[in-house]
Formats: sequence, C-alpha cells, structure tokens
Amino acid sequence: MKTAIFEKPGLVDTEDVEKPTIQADDDAIIKIVRTCVCGSDLWAYAQGDRKEKHSINDGHEALGIVEEIGSAINTVKPGDFVIVPFTHGCGDCASCRAGFDGTCDRHQGGSNWSNGFQAEYVRFRYANWALIKIPGQPEDYTEGMLKSLLTLADVMPTGYHAARCANVQPGDKVVVIGDGAVGQCAVISAKMRGASQIVLMSRHEDRQQMALQSGATAIVAERGEEGIKKVREILGGGADAALECVGMKTAFEQALGVLHNGGRIGFVGVPHYDDHAIGSTFAQNIAIAGGSASVTTYDKQFLLKDVLEGNINPGRVFTQTYSLDDINQGYQDMQARKTIKAMIQP
Repeated sequence: MKTAIFEKPGLVDTEDVEKPTIQADDDAIIKIVRTCVCGSDLWAYAQGDRKEKHSINDGHEALGIVEEIGSAINTVKPGDFVIVPFTHGCGDCASCRAGFDGTCDRHQGGSNWSNGFQAEYVRFRYANWALIKIPGQPEDYTEGMLKSLLTLADVMPTGYHAARCANVQPGDKVVVIGDGAVGQCAVISAKMRGASQIVLMSRHEDRQQMALQSGATAIVAERGEEGIKKVREILGGGADAALECVGMKTAFEQALGVLHNGGRIGFVGVPHYDDHAIGSTFAQNIAIAGGSASVTTYDKQFLLKDVLEGNINPGRVFTQTYSLDDINQGYQDMQARKTIKAMIQP
C-alpha cells in the first residue's frame, strides 16, 4: 500500500509499504476513504519539530471503511463506514465518563494520539469504543457532506472543545484567536452554544469571510495591544471567553488580554511554549482549561447528528483536494496559506 512519509522539513513524500495487519484483539484495519492535513502537522513540516527524518507522517484524521477487526471488537464490523478520530478513548475510565476521552486514563501520552493516517490503510488501535459509525456508505453522500464528516475526526470537535472548556454560555461575548480550520470550527461552536458576539482575530480576507458566514459578528486584524484595544471597543469591554486555537505564547497572551476579569480561556492549540506562569493570571480571576478534544464523545452525542441534519457545515474549511501522490503540494499550500485545510483522497 501507499503511505505518506516525513522525509525532512519541507518534504513529505509517498512510499510503498506493507499493508497493516491485526496485532492486538482490539485493533481494526481501516481502508481510508478521505484523509487530510492538520495545522498541527505543519509544525514538523516547517521546522522539524523534533521529528526524525524518513519517519511515519503525523496525519491523524480520516474517514474509512472497516476491513478487518480483532476478536475483542463488538461495536463495528467489516464494511462499516466510520469516522477515524485522532484519539483512542476507552469509553469507561473516569476521564472518558466525564467526557474527556481525548485524554483517556487508559491510553495516556502518545498512545492516545494517532499518526500515519495519510495512507491507503491504517491499523487503528483501541478501536472498540473510539470509532464512530456513519449511516450507509461513502457513495451515499455528496462530496460536501464527506468534507463535513471528515472534520469530525478532529477539527470540529477540537473547535467545540475550546468552547466547552471556556464554558461559553448563551449571551456570552467570545473572541476566537486563530483563523485556521480549528478557529473556524470554534466560531461555529461558539454560535452553537449561544454566544451573542463572536470576534475572530484574523488577517486573511478569505478566512474572515468564511468566519462571518459561520456566525462571527466582527473581525479584528490587529495584534498585541492594538488588537486588544480594538476587541474591547467592539465588545464594549472585555470578552467573557477567549478560544485559543493556535498554540503559541503570543496567542495565549492575546487571549488573556481580551478578557475582562473573571473571564475564561479554552485553549486547544497544541502548545509550543512552556514558560507562561499560571500565577500571572491571579489578579484577573481567569479560569483556564483546555487540552486534547473529546472527539468520540462529541461526535456520538451531537456533532454527527448536527452535520447529517445540516445544522452546521464545517466542511467548508476544506478549500482544496489533493491526491496522495500530491500530498506535498497540499502541505506547501497550507503553509503558504493558499488553502485553509487540504483534503487528501487516496
């Protein structure tokens, strides 16, 4: 089979490798129907991000058909059409029962996150609860609907996780920091939870227009103190909640700056900083929460239903489609901001 390989910063290529096989009784082998490039994949693509050369690629979002299952699997069967999430919740540990399957107690650290999904087939570990069945088969859906279904493997649940962690409530004034696919989905999520005003901080017109279509009420292109001042002017004071969807220290500081005292931060951008002291927020009474999204929980409870019923359309974040052989072009175009999110069709 063919799979994407991280050759070195700036180059993702494809390689023929052995098709995966069942190795544990809770494995599933999935034939990939659609996959994509995540904004978090660009960290390694741009600068290595401590990733070894010629190694399995980071891709971790897919739709697929179950081809084979281990003996412990009783929730899906061969032939089922499924969302293949980037997480592997067990469904019954304390964390999963609390709705935080993104940080399942049984599959901690690296074992809870997927990679290697930019391929023709994948072995999905801990598959019994984490996979989400979709009614019917891929050919039953339009390409637009397949795009929205694919967002349910990561970016839509991640955007929703930011809104949930920030406890966005009806009537809240919300600021979204980050205009990529996760930020766009955070705008959708803030609207779903009843926010009265949603400000997106963005410098790119195509992303601004997309967010306005999804429910944003204002755009702020400025950054730093100038951006904070403009947000406060638009909102008539500080925001109730800030959704940080980037993962950089400057984005986190922007989130702190736009809030009124007593505000709330939901952060879901994979942090590329570790030096911001929590003690610095003491004088503001800021609540801070965030982490890996509860993909399976949100999809099973409401997101899949909302997509199938047309209540939300997160699939618009896929602005270009590429073949697996052209995957490096997809990475380049995302890095250059020529596309918001690249869909890959094996």
